[in-house]
Amino acid sequence: MNSHLLRYGLGLVLMAVLLGHAARLYQLPVLGNLDHIAYDTKLHLTMPRVRDERVVILDIDERSLAEIGRWPWGRERLAGLMDTLFDHYGVMLLGVDVVFAEPDTSSGLATLDALAKGPLAGDAGFRAALDELRPKLDYDSLFATSLDKRPVLLGYYFSDRSDGQSSGALPDPVLPAGTFRGRNIAFASFNSFGANLPRFQSAAMGAGHFNPMPDFDGLNRRVPMLVEHKGAYYESLSLAIVRTLLGSPRLVPGYAEGGFFGVSARDYGGLEWLELPSARGTLRIPVDENVAALIPYRGPQGSFAYYSLADVLAGKTPVEALKGKVALLGTTAPGLLDLRATPVGSTYPGVEIHANLIAGMLDGRIKHRPQYVTGFDVVVLLLVGGLLLWLLPRLSPLNATLLSGGTLVLLVGMNFAFWQYADFVLPVAAGLLLVVGLYALNMSYGYFFESRSKRQFARMFGQYVPPELVEEMSRNPENYSMDGRNAELTILFSDIRGFTSISEGLEPKELTQLMNEYLGAMTFVIQDQRGTLDKYIGDAIMAFWGAPVSDTDHASHGVVAALKMQARLEELNRSLTARGWPELKIGIGLNTGTVTVGDMGSPVRKAYTVMGDAVNLASRLEGLTKQYGVGILVGDDTRRATKGVVFREIDRVRVKGKDEPVSIHEPLALEAEFDRGRVEELKLWNQALRQFRAQEWDQAELTLFNLQRLAPDCLLYSAYAEQIGYYRRSPPGRDWDGVRAFETK
Repeated sequence: MNSHLLRYGLGLVLMAVLLGHAARLYQLPVLGNLDHIAYDTKLHLTMPRVRDERVVILDIDERSLAEIGRWPWGRERLAGLMDTLFDHYGVMLLGVDVVFAEPDTSSGLATLDALAKGPLAGDAGFRAALDELRPKLDYDSLFATSLDKRPVLLGYYFSDRSDGQSSGALPDPVLPAGTFRGRNIAFASFNSFGANLPRFQSAAMGAGHFNPMPDFDGLNRRVPMLVEHKGAYYESLSLAIVRTLLGSPRLVPGYAEGGFFGVSARDYGGLEWLELPSARGTLRIPVDENVAALIPYRGPQGSFAYYSLADVLAGKTPVEALKGKVALLGTTAPGLLDLRATPVGSTYPGVEIHANLIAGMLDGRIKHRPQYVTGFDVVVLLLVGGLLLWLLPRLSPLNATLLSGGTLVLLVGMNFAFWQYADFVLPVAAGLLLVVGLYALNMSYGYFFESRSKRQFARMFGQYVPPELVEEMSRNPENYSMDGRNAELTILFSDIRGFTSISEGLEPKELTQLMNEYLGAMTFVIQDQRGTLDKYIGDAIMAFWGAPVSDTDHASHGVVAALKMQARLEELNRSLTARGWPELKIGIGLNTGTVTVGDMGSPVRKAYTVMGDAVNLASRLEGLTKQYGVGILVGDDTRRATKGVVFREIDRVRVKGKDEPVSIHEPLALEAEFDRGRVEELKLWNQALRQFRAQEWDQAELTLFNLQRLAPDCLLYSAYAEQIGYYRRSPPGRDWDGVRAFETK
């Protein structure tokens, strides 16, 4: 028991910190971000991603501005738009996501009035003509008349100006001052507003604010349904539209009597929902502690039909597209500054946010995040934390991992189930972090205080890895083990071509000396590139990168080692030929993949080695170098993981023992050392490969002929020319996928 006291103490500290966040005593931004990420993930997974046909968006888009003119347009044109929408298209209701805050003086009526009162004051004819023209030139009156007795709801905004100045006229509040007296509700509160001209507001059926409520990461996930201004409460544009569609019922605040684990919303003074009782029944709109509704995004931009106002005004939009629909007038033009950052798009039109809310309210699919989820989060932390604090120190590492993993799955599954089936948004970050933190704490404790030194294991690696890596391992021997494990490594096989004939032409002593020089030179190159020597198999060498010392660039180190082995062989050959010995040529195959690495063997003899499909493929690739006449072949995974090397694709093959085809590549040189004169040759080769796979034999042969003129000694080109001759005699068929199968090792 005493051995666990430190673990208990550290675990309790972690749990106390997270409980303080869950209880809202303070907020940890990292947990807030994690909860937002979880929210956005669930949203993306469950969005219906189908278009809602009840609501359409009339778009002041870039084309409208180009064809009609820059915004704002003349009110006489907007008056014509109102007549067109209701008389010609028959829209059910129009919500306007713009503000008409200033008079329209574009007709010149004010100038004519000034003339009538000044220089032309005595001209009766001028005054008579002006009086006759006035109704046509008073564009604001025309627009106000077009709004009158029509189901049009205007938009406006609230703000917090330092001078408190406001403009325009507010609609009547949806709830009067004193409605929430005695309740501590965190309404969004503002001291000023920017609203429509009084004549427009009085002519319209109503209005609603379009204030966003972005979260601290800048994304818009909710909209305040009610905001407070000078004690009264004003509804959002989306709520005003839904109320109008339901016959303008009164708005009823709703409070729950119950809650989770006896924690009620009333204990917090919180408002849980807004009710709209109507003849169709009571519509309930869930709200959070700020009286905001979560936006039920249907999908990315385009979940509602968009119609350009240029087409609507020109009569090009089909009547059936708008007839009987709820229409929202808004903009997607970037210059009009109504694009918002949201979980489903970084430049999402604000008008589509209203459309999502309207559809969500009508369908009753607004997610609920009431205040009492705070109590739920606290209870979950206490239960999960208490369970893990008690059990983890008593379990083996494997069982502790299984318990922690199972708890994580349970928390995530429960959270998603509440989201999907109860429309509840519950926090999850604090619980997940508690599980991960307690698990890491217990594993770390065992690592630092209960493990014994195993430096002798590092010494055992000395026969496989270069001395500098042994030194590096000896500094932290507890990090290394010869136990078997799975890891992503890069494996190399090399083999001397024609070794049997070479060995037959040399005396045993000469052969021994030659092999010692060759193997010593190649091993030095491998270890110089941080490689682990696995074994010598006669004249063959097997090595790998990435274990026992982790190496994030293991593929690059392996490929560079292969290139340097070929370069070192050229130097060695000059020495061999000077002594009258034959030149050596080698083939090298490399592949990257997940393998099992560790100390393997029998009680008599063991070796630190690797096993797996990736190892077998590396061996097969070494064998294929002879088929293609190249010195090095690497698998596609190796090529993708290698940096700073120029490759050319050689083929797509299906090797013995593998059903899936793989792309194979030849590393040509380091990018810094690549001969730029070979760029044209590389382009021609890629062209020949495309023609070959398309069975364009004549074109491929011609391209290969040109390549052979550029590089007469390149056996690859002649190998492909021979293959074309074979395919002419035995066509591969029209369904050939360009893959060559090799049945030999």
